[in-house]
Amino acid sequence: MELLKERIRRDGKIKAGNVLKVDSFLNHQMDTDLFQEIGKEFKRRFADAEINKILTIEASGIGIACVVAQQFHVPVVFAKKNQTKNIAGDVYTSKVESYTHGRTYDIIVAKEFLGAGDKVLLIDDFLANGKALEGLAALVQASGAELVGAGIVIEKGFQVGGDAIRASGIRLESLAIVDSMDEESGTITFRDDEA
Repeated sequence: MELLKERIRRDGKIKAGNVLKVDSFLNHQMDTDLFQEIGKEFKRRFADAEINKILTIEASGIGIACVVAQQFHVPVVFAKKNQTKNIAGDVYTSKVESYTHGRTYDIIVAKEFLGAGDKVLLIDDFLANGKALEGLAALVQASGAELVGAGIVIEKGFQVGGDAIRASGIRLESLAIVDSMDEESGTITFRDDEA
């Protein structure tokens, strides 16, 4: 998706440890016009799939998931990272290791919002080590729902997550796959860039 790649090149900031900061338009301050285009692109890529739920993880994926859900006219369910008083009763849980935060936490979805008969598309902002998607996929499997695929805005192609997710048989559509980043020069190369 060229519009997204151009925005990453222009406004993305490369930090030590292979961190790509896109918080000026994606996951802190959100460019809703860009989100609309992202939603349309996921709708185009998954047009052949029957989807009745979008599942994401709090917090950065929620905005994108909501815009994608508007395109499909389906609800969004988001996995919470902490048990709260207002999630009572039966829940599905899975453990997720966060690349960004460097810790492991439980993710939780109330059983009333995910179950057999649901056809679920996972949506998230980033894919690095793949642990968030693996955790979400485990929730879908535990619920008896069908996992249709996963849509990622930015995949770090130089990390193992994308390969692991694809090897597990999950249909993965990433809108921008970063092949390399150079902190010193600020250069970002994408998988399908011309050589």
